Amino acid sequence: MAAIKATARQEGFARRKAAHAIDTGTGAARLSELLAGYRGVPLAGYMAIRTEIDPRPAMEEASAHGPVGVPVITGAGEPLLFARWEPDTVMIKGAFGAVIPADCDYFEPEILIVPLVAFDLQGGRLGYGGGYYDRTLEQLRARRATLAVGFAYTAQQANGLPLEPTDQPLDLIVTERDVIDLRA
Repeated sequence: MAAIKATARQEGFARRKAAHAIDTGTGAARLSELLAGYRGVPLAGYMAIRTEIDPRPAMEEASAHGPVGVPVITGAGEPLLFARWEPDTVMIKGAFGAVIPADCDYFEPEILIVPLVAFDLQGGRLGYGGGYYDRTLEQLRARRATLAVGFAYTAQQANGLPLEPTDQPLDLIVTERDVIDLRA
């Protein structure tokens, strides 16, 4: 399984890199449209690294209506924590090159905007392999309904992703072209 996932990640990274090179920023507008229906609901996005599609414009808009956070990695094998974020928050370098707030005020989001390497139309998501979002979603969903919104380029769609029982499904996928609802 590890070798199959590694190959799928390589392919996903290549597709994402090509899509990122021609990104016009329309994905954040689609994400904002979706989030407008959830104004005031605590949510967490992420600070884009490498060739990830950038949710910050949508996060900035959402922060005017309710709490917005970013993930903080506290240790290997641990679920993520989420620190409050606003557009003027002082950020520092955190684990894996992602930036985090200099002063972390943690809260639990009810919506997670999730970065990914590849997705499928069954709600499958292939991440970087650390399992952070899977552990976190499992923990949050055990406490309350938590919406997982995959944010990606259309080109990151794949068929037959190698998934395991611990992989948490996405509820929605937002791309630069569409909002795909997988809850039905």
